[in-house]
Amino acid sequence: MYDIIPDIHGHADKLEKALEQLGYRRLRGVWRHSNPKRQCLFLGDFIDRGPDNAAVIRIVRNMIDAGSAQAIMGNHELNAIHFHTNNPETGQPLRPWTGKNLRQHQSFIKEFPAGGSAAAKAINWMQSLPLFLDLPHFRLVHACWAQDKIDQLAAITKEGVLNERQFFQAADPSHALNDLVETIAKGPEATLPESYFMTDKDGNNRREVRVKWWQAGGQSWADVAMSVPDLSQLPESEPPEAVQALAYPTDAKPVFFGHYWMVGTPTLQAPNALCLDYSAGKGGPLMSYTMEDGGPLSLSRIRAH
Repeated sequence: MYDIIPDIHGHADKLEKALEQLGYRRLRGVWRHSNPKRQCLFLGDFIDRGPDNAAVIRIVRNMIDAGSAQAIMGNHELNAIHFHTNNPETGQPLRPWTGKNLRQHQSFIKEFPAGGSAAAKAINWMQSLPLFLDLPHFRLVHACWAQDKIDQLAAITKEGVLNERQFFQAADPSHALNDLVETIAKGPEATLPESYFMTDKDGNNRREVRVKWWQAGGQSWADVAMSVPDLSQLPESEPPEAVQALAYPTDAKPVFFGHYWMVGTPTLQAPNALCLDYSAGKGGPLMSYTMEDGGPLSLSRIRAH
């Protein structure tokens, strides 16, 4: 039996509450379940936004080391690795220290000052996390399960874990690895046809839209695009074949993911796809899903903490 927990974003209080309500207890510094065969599976984004990044990392890391949890990397861990790693050729951070990036990463930097030993240790741990887990009866990914990209990563990594050289390559937009990693950790985007744009929630005009990769059979841009406040800005034409090809197969194993800041009453994105991120990093609840091997997804197994 597994308890799947998404984006915690530095909120150790919410994590401890969830673990307690799921029947885990802290024994000798490690949260464990009374059933030794029960594990937590974490979907990444352990850091940023909340006040207790160090506590979250400590809880999750101790559970993994003790065998009571497994975890994958989120886009915030990927960003942190690039933020705290310099390009050996230019000496500049792989993720630029712009105002936007500094604000996004502020709570982590407050606890782990850049260049310090504590930050180096935390980043080293993040680098050990896989980008995905493909278990016998279900799958875990932070933002998107794109099978062709997963297959390519599986062929060149050790169980989905990037090596040092590959982290450098993943930060380079001109390198093929960048597209693989960015899609899996941050989700796919598609460019609207020429002359079309959409206005996002912050008032910015954009030609790129996020794609509902779990949505099979989308016949229009409105069907496949998400986070678009005004759907009337989208073209009425069919999206390109490459966008439609992203659809997660309806006969594939169930897949769990986070990343997308859902709100309201939890729902299945597809019969075999479930997003568990309900904005715990911005005042929402931390969700969990209790999964036994096999069986269809059920909303009755979701808990808000």
